[in-house]
Amino acid sequence: MVRLSRALWKVVVIATLFALAGAALAEQPLGPVSRIAEINAREITRALHEARPGERVDFSGRFLAYLDLADLDFKGANLARSDFYGADFTGANLSGANLSNTRLDRSVLIRANLSGANLSGATIYRPTIYSDMTNRTTEAPRFAGANLAGVHVQAELSGADFRGADLTGADFGPLEMRPGQGTLTTLPKNVLKYCDFSGARLHDANMTLTVLWFARFTGADLSDVNFTGADLSRADFAGADLTGADFTDSDLDGVNFVGARGLEAAKGLDRARNLATARR
Repeated sequence: MVRLSRALWKVVVIATLFALAGAALAEQPLGPVSRIAEINAREITRALHEARPGERVDFSGRFLAYLDLADLDFKGANLARSDFYGADFTGANLSGANLSNTRLDRSVLIRANLSGANLSGATIYRPTIYSDMTNRTTEAPRFAGANLAGVHVQAELSGADFRGADLTGADFGPLEMRPGQGTLTTLPKNVLKYCDFSGARLHDANMTLTVLWFARFTGADLSDVNFTGADLSRADFAGADLTGADFTDSDLDGVNFVGARGLEAAKGLDRARNLATARR
């Protein structure tokens, strides 16, 4: 067997890490190559203003990056498959809009109302959620009753409202399993502190490594959710369905399991941290 010197081993290891980083980078969603949108914000504003009652304006399949769309009422518009990279939706009313398979990466969602919207298959990577570094949870967007099935999220969304939303198969796992493995702009984990998932459906969702302090899951469908490595400190699971949920290496400090269903069928509880402090 050929024995490599320590110096050569270091070269091999470094080369391997760069190769892995390059592969991870290739899988990251790339920024748009142009700041020139297909239509401008003034045209969108005019079309929405002139829409007849009940008419859903169609902006589907458009390249609409970096537009200032703050405070607009989209009146349930069809925005499916459009690219809103870097667009500003501060205070916008997107309730009931069709945002399926859209790209909302780097968008501004401060106080945006997405209640009842269809965001199935959308990507929401690194959005701006707060107006300053105090991260006021009152500025978080609302997703109550929205369809977020299969959505891909990498964000700080503390305080967001997900009550009654469909998050079946949603992916809140990190894009990289170790900070810095891929790019300097990706997050090591999602932060969803104080979020309300009451009555939501999260079957088969990926919450790996997610920070969920004081999150409310009362009455939610959490069957087969992957909570591996998640920080669930003080989370409330009262009345939730935990059948098949995986709590391996999660932090259950002060968690409320009172009234939860399927806890006996949950996985990884024997490998969770601080289980003794949880209420059952």
